[in-house]
Parts: sequence; structure tokens; C-alpha cells
Amino acid sequence: MGDIEIINRGTWIDKVAYEIINREKKLGRDLSIIKTESGLGASGIPHVGSMADAVRAYVVTLALRDMGYNSVSIAFSDDMDGLRSVPQGLPKWLEDYLLMPVSMIPDPFECHSSYGEHMSSLLRESLDMAGIEYVHYSAREVYRKGMLVKEIDEILRNADKAGEIIYEETGQEKYLNILPYYVVCEKCGRIYTTVVTEYDPKRKMVKYECVGAEIKGRWYDGCGHEGWVKIDSDKGKLVWKVEFAARWRALDIRFEAYGKDIADSVRVNDRVSREILGFEPPYHIRYEMFLDEAGRKITKSRGNVFTPQVWYRYGSPESLILFLLKRFIGTRRVKLETIVYMMRELDYYRDVYHGKIKIENPMKLARMRGLIEYTYKLGPVPPVVVPYEVILSLAEVAPEGKEREFILKRLDKYGYKYKPDDVEELIEYAVNWVREVGKPPLYEAEIELEPVYQEALKKFIEEINDLSDGEEIQSVIFKTAREYNIPIKEFFKTLYIIISGREYGPRLGPLIADIGVNKVVETIKKKLNI
Repeated sequence: MGDIEIINRGTWIDKVAYEIINREKKLGRDLSIIKTESGLGASGIPHVGSMADAVRAYVVTLALRDMGYNSVSIAFSDDMDGLRSVPQGLPKWLEDYLLMPVSMIPDPFECHSSYGEHMSSLLRESLDMAGIEYVHYSAREVYRKGMLVKEIDEILRNADKAGEIIYEETGQEKYLNILPYYVVCEKCGRIYTTVVTEYDPKRKMVKYECVGAEIKGRWYDGCGHEGWVKIDSDKGKLVWKVEFAARWRALDIRFEAYGKDIADSVRVNDRVSREILGFEPPYHIRYEMFLDEAGRKITKSRGNVFTPQVWYRYGSPESLILFLLKRFIGTRRVKLETIVYMMRELDYYRDVYHGKIKIENPMKLARMRGLIEYTYKLGPVPPVVVPYEVILSLAEVAPEGKEREFILKRLDKYGYKYKPDDVEELIEYAVNWVREVGKPPLYEAEIELEPVYQEALKKFIEEINDLSDGEEIQSVIFKTAREYNIPIKEFFKTLYIIISGREYGPRLGPLIADIGVNKVVETIKKKLNI
């Protein structure tokens, strides 16, 4: 690889792990275990972007282990947060519980102990299905067990300093006059309507009053109740602008990514961690938000949520992991068709990994190999036995109700040597797509076509337009290649790439006949921009 320096497996993940280690060594901190952390939102139905935090934290943990360090990934459910709005599609009666902690709200689906547990379980289920390992913490349990008492005590003792930091970093004056702590009102059950005005360090209790609050432009009256509560309980929590810092020190967190939407909170917490708690905050990376097809931020309240469960109906967990890992800089648009694109790309990366597709640039090759290795959690990367694109194309033309039998029969005819495990899930994904969504997006091959190839392809689609017999189509391929003085092997390779993204495959004429001449003509026309 010449003079090019490639860190470990050549990905952004390895660079982050490398920088974490160097930073921790300079700080002189104990390296016997390095903890990464991600937050699990519990206020609404999790979308694919909600998984990103946990997946990224876990692969950084894998990279640290790969470098010889013991590491564990922590997933922290923010289930003490109050419900600020009712997500679209959920029952109206939830409005009666607005501003109450989500872990203290009934589950509208009646299958978990609370609303918060239900939403957290959906995300944890998605992570489990993807093979992401993590140690789970519930905010409510952490507060109930008193795990943050030392940190809460120090922050409240230094509330004036915390208020100054918040003001200096955000311009928010609120915490110059009140303490950065919310209490769950003992009378009305709301958490954001309370203000804490006094702290008794001897009793470790705070004094509060339920005065009301403005949330998202709407005013909520307080009930006027006043009282004292202990900080070693689940009757209150630190506000976000200081809570991260408390968690980082209490759990000894060394890495946590964050989204641009909470950049102010992270900046404040970094200072609180250093200046009040005396703990160097974790190494951060900042990422952009996930957007929907219209370019809007995906939010639980808006209802434009695209869940991992939907992804898993049409694509593999690995295709989702690859999507989340490909990059963390820049906004990412997510739509249903993204699943098909990523299933195709997963095959492409696996072909590169196993040398079926050649990549000349050593940096790009190392990065692609590294990303697919992390996609499979540093376990074996399986070769592509039957391309997803072939199965998807066959699913389009398979008779309804007999798709599996039809597809397997065609794969046998093409001479594919496969085991049931190689194709069963692919068939299920493909059939679910064509039956429930419809026509998949056309394959867009990454191939530059010389003028002679462009002319040959135009002639080819003219010749096969009215054909349906595979052998006749096979003859046209040979004839067209000879007519334009293109090496037959190269013309076949070009057609394979345009149709399925691979340089080879089963006998091409019969394959084109089976998947449909019209589809192949449409795919080639799109590549030729005609």
C-alpha cells in the first residue's frame, strides 16, 4: 500500500478508536475498560436514525477491542424525560399525561409496564435483531438506585456555577435563578412544570414548586403544589444541560456521539463535567440528522417515522447497519427505496471484500473492506451465493402465491449452488417488497460506457424488444458484440453489471427472458439516459 497510512481497518470507526486511545493515554486514565455510550429515546416510536447512536457506539467498542482493549457499550434509555407531545397515530388520551415522565405513563398498547418501556423495547428489539451488544440502563432505575447521587449533590452545590455556564454557552438565563433539577410533582405528576429553588445538602433534598411551563409554544398551568423530595429517588432528575455530565462521570464514559440538534447541551455538559465534576468528558463525534424523502427532519411527533421494523420486513439487518455506518457526516435522506438500494450495495461490498470486484485505490479498498467487516460485527463476511438483484427480479414476475417455488426452480435452472439459508430470507424480503410496495427502483450500475458500447446497447435493446425466448436473446448478445467489434466476454460483463451489478452470473439470455425483457430494456435505457 506504499506510503499511505491506513489505521487498522481504514474506516472512520478505526480513526475514532485510535484517537480515543491516544487521548486517554495523554490524560493518564485507566484503560482497563473503555466504555462507549448512546442514548435511547423513549418518548416516541423509534426510527432508523434512532438506531444510529447505539450502532455507532457499538462498532467503536468493536474497534477498541480489535486494538486489544477491553470495551463495553452502554445504551441509556432516557425514560425520565417528560412526554412533550403525542406522536401521530397514538391515542388522544395520552394528552392527559403530557409533561409526565414517559416511564410513569401507561402503555397505550398494554403490553409493557409503561409508555417509556414500550418505546425503549422497540428500539432494543431492533438492536437485538441486528446483533448489537450493549448494557442497558434505564434512567428511572439509575435515579431510583441513587447511582447519580454524588454527581447531583456536586452539581446542586455548585448550581450558581452551572447556571453561569449555561448562560455563557446558550444565553439562557433561567438557571441563574433556579436549580438545574426537575421534580416529578407529587400532586399532578408532571415533571416540566416544577422549579427547584433550594437544596439542602445535609438531607440531600430539594425544595420545589409546581408553577407551570411553556413547552413548544403552549402554556401548561402548574398545580401550585410545594414540597421537598430526596435526590436519591426517581422523584426527580437533572435537566439535560447538566445530566449528561453526571452520567459520564458516574458511568466513566469515554466516547459518545451526538446529533447537531443537541450540540448546545453537549457543549454545556462538557464544561460542567470539567469545571464542576472534575471529569474530562468523553471523546465526541458530531453527526447530522436523518431526513425523510421531502427533506424534513424525522421526528416522532410529526409522524414521518420510518422504523427499523419496517426495514427488516424488506431488507436484512446488515443492510441497515451498512447504511448507518457508511458515513456520519452530512444529512442522510431515508425513504422506503433506500432499503432496496442498500440490499444491492451490501452485495457489492461483499463482492469487493471477496475479490469478485476489483478496487484499485488502496484507501478505498481498505475502507470498503473495513466497513463490511464492521457491518458483520468483525465476524465472517459471507460471500454472495445468489445475488439479491436476481431474486428481486424473479419475485417481480413470479406467480402470486407460488413465488418461493418459482424462484427456487429458476435458481436451480441457472445452476446456482446454494443452501436454504442462503436464499430464504432474500426471497422473503423480495416477495414482501413486490407484493406490498410494488415495482422496485431500477438498478443503477456504476459503470462508464464508451461510445461504442452505448451504440451497441441501443442496438441490443432494439433487437430484443419483441423477443421472449432466452436462447434467441442469447444469440442477439453474441451478434451485437460481433457487429460492434466488442469482445464477447466484455459485452456480457457490461450487460451483467447493468442488469445485476455483477460482472458474471447465470446464462444471460434465459435470465433476461425470466426477469422480463421490458424491465431489462428499461434498465439499459436509464443507464443510457434515453
